[in-house]
Amino acid sequence: ALHFVITCDRCQRTGNLSSRSQMLLTNILEVELFDVWGIYFMGPFPLSHGYLYIIVAVDYISKWVEALPTRTNDHKVVLNFLKEHIFTRFGTPRAIISDGGSHFINKPFDTLMRKYN
Repeated sequence: ALHFVITCDRCQRTGNLSSRSQMLLTNILEVELFDVWGIYFMGPFPLSHGYLYIIVAVDYISKWVEALPTRTNDHKVVLNFLKEHIFTRFGTPRAIISDGGSHFINKPFDTLMRKYN
């Protein structure tokens, strides 16, 4: 690549690249299966057997899906779902990504994450 740039007329006319035009270096994160989960609520749907919502968690690496119908979409449902369906089966993830809804961003959720980390 160096030889090409040195001998390339167009590259030589362009001159030195400013730091503004250089590509930023980013770390490549090494993650394992079930390290990073995306979690969100779907619904409300028409009432079916008493359920209005579905809580869904997707592993970012394997695309494995865990889903559960729920009656409400509050933080208690989220905490219970994480403890019973994610943490006990797949271990504690390194990251949970959500849409930032109030059922995901709250004191009990923060407390749960600190407890399991």
